[in-house]
Amino acid sequence: MLQKKRILFIANEMSPYLELTEFAEIVNKLAIKSNESGFEVRCIMPRFGVVNERRHRLHEVVRLSGINVAVDNDDFPLQIKVASLPNARLQVYFLDNEDLFKRKFIFHDEEEKWFDDNGLRTVFYCKGALETVKKFGWPPDVIHCSGWMTGLIPLYLKTVYKKEPVFAHSKCVFTIGQNTFKEKLGNDFLKIANIHANIKEKDLEPYKEGNNTGLFRGGATYADAITFGAEKVDKKLVEEFGKIRGKKVLSFNAESDLSDYLQLYTDLSK
Repeated sequence: MLQKKRILFIANEMSPYLELTEFAEIVNKLAIKSNESGFEVRCIMPRFGVVNERRHRLHEVVRLSGINVAVDNDDFPLQIKVASLPNARLQVYFLDNEDLFKRKFIFHDEEEKWFDDNGLRTVFYCKGALETVKKFGWPPDVIHCSGWMTGLIPLYLKTVYKKEPVFAHSKCVFTIGQNTFKEKLGNDFLKIANIHANIKEKDLEPYKEGNNTGLFRGGATYADAITFGAEKVDKKLVEEFGKIRGKKVLSFNAESDLSDYLQLYTDLSK
């Protein structure tokens, strides 16, 4: 019997847990449709403080505990919780850390002030997600990253994690969505993002703006395939990645039944 192809969704947001943009619902539908179409599916997202643990029945995965994620000379304990996606036999894993994600706001405080550590939180999430997959021992054929906060994952897969057996055959899809913030991730973002000697200074060049567009640009640069997840996307990114040699590109289609995504996953996992 042929083993099912595996798809891992790594996202900022996913219905019904967190809905910041319309793509939260699309991630939900993609995960369910992929699962129903014969793929083996798992999902990862941050456990922001606004995600209600009781309502969504999150519980800690003890066997996955004990991971520390090193970022910028600090070790951050990674707590992993899990829930079953309603109406689907699907596991959603939530990455948590007391200092970085417990707060009751997402990227801005109650006075709409941008959190100074959003850059650090982004690096922690990207590295933490990949470390979690290593701990699973579950090699994904396709990793679909969506949301600006996942923008470093395609780079890390091509550099730091390139020789990890669990990612040996993984292909990466990155979705460029709508810009949702105007702030910068801080002057030290590139330094914090450089988590390993395998990453050279030039590798981080696409991220140099350190803003929403920069994260999308970096993710798209290193991904094996690109999709557009919103009608209103930064025009520079549409021009840059709308048609790009050697990469499969899916344009945004509000009427799509998502079968084009399933075909993309199938093509990449051959």
